[in-house]
Parts: sequence; structure tokens; C-alpha cells
Amino acid sequence: MSAIQNLAAVFEPALLEEIEESGIIQHFKEGDIIMDYGKYIRMMPVILKGTIKVSRLDDNGNEILLYYLTSSESCSMAYSCCIEAKKSEVKAIAEDDVELIAIPHEKLDEWLCKYPGWKNYIMRSFNERFIELLKSIESIAFHKLDERLIEYLKEKQRITGSAVIKVSHSMIADELATSRVVISRLLKQLENNKKIILYRSEIKLLPAFDH
Repeated sequence: MSAIQNLAAVFEPALLEEIEESGIIQHFKEGDIIMDYGKYIRMMPVILKGTIKVSRLDDNGNEILLYYLTSSESCSMAYSCCIEAKKSEVKAIAEDDVELIAIPHEKLDEWLCKYPGWKNYIMRSFNERFIELLKSIESIAFHKLDERLIEYLKEKQRITGSAVIKVSHSMIADELATSRVVISRLLKQLENNKKIILYRSEIKLLPAFDH
């Protein structure tokens, strides 16, 4: 069965046919850059398989994690850039092997008027990304770093479906806008409390992690 058929629960049959006709299937390996800062975006990606990490640079040039995208989801920032013919203000990187279908920019407005399912999908995507951004702002403004680290690991577990998180201390530090030394110290505390086990570039979440 085509991976596009996984979108059958999201879009009406006629729209699925148009997506298959107009869309371009693309594959990316872990670490590949899908969208980059300052580049024009001509197509909107709809993810079929895998996970994408979306980040943005702050005023000091630090890269801040915005959100993750998984199967059936899309990047509302890409949609906005396509419609307004703007350069990208975000970077999207494949977290693992990713398969997506790229929707040409000329179809984005056309389908809004033609298909209720597409309109609902776009509006829901903007709403979900907005809520995620609010949560990120709230986390940075009001939560301690150790709380943010725990939420970060829980989110990684949710999107991968695994208690073994493949990530380095430096990567976590970059995504939480702090130093590797601080992250290593907090992770060691979690390990001492029997909540995780640290391996080389891997973290195993133990049953006690959720308590």
C-alpha cells in the first residue's frame, strides 16, 4: 500500500488523488537538511514517515528548538513562506529516515477553496504549531532547566515510541539553549536517582522516570 494512503484518515479521496498526481515523494536520511535558513521554499512538505526537527535562530545566533513534526503533519512555516514567497526563517532536519510528499506552492490556495479537508488540515496545523510554540515560551520563561530537560526527554520518547533516546549531551544543550556541562550534570542526577541510564550518545528512560 502506498504511504500516501496513510493520509486517507485526513483527506477526502478526491484530494488524495490530486496529492498523488501533483506531489513529489522525497526521502531524507537522519541529519539531512530539509529546509534551511534564507532559502526560498517552493513546496510544502507533508510527512509520511519519520520525524523532523524544526529550529530557529534567535537574535544572538543561537539555534532554538521550535517543535517536532511526525507522520501526517506539516510545517505551517513552510506553508506561510510558500504563499508569501518569503525566505525560510527556520531549519528543518530529519531526525531519522524521513519520507514526505512535497506539495507544489500553486496547489496550496487552490485546494483551500476546493477541499474542506485541506482547509481543516491547514488550520489545524497552524493551531497545533501555535500551541507548541506557546508551550516552548512558557517552558523557557517559567520552568526550571531540570523540568525542561524532563519534558524534553518525554517528548523524545513520545515521538520515537522508544524508552531509548539516541541523543548526545551537546545536542540536548543546543536544543535547550544551555551548556553541555549543565546538561551532563542534570542527567547524572537523574541517573543517580535511578530514573535513567546513560550510555554513549544514548539515554535509557527507566520506569521510575515517570514518577
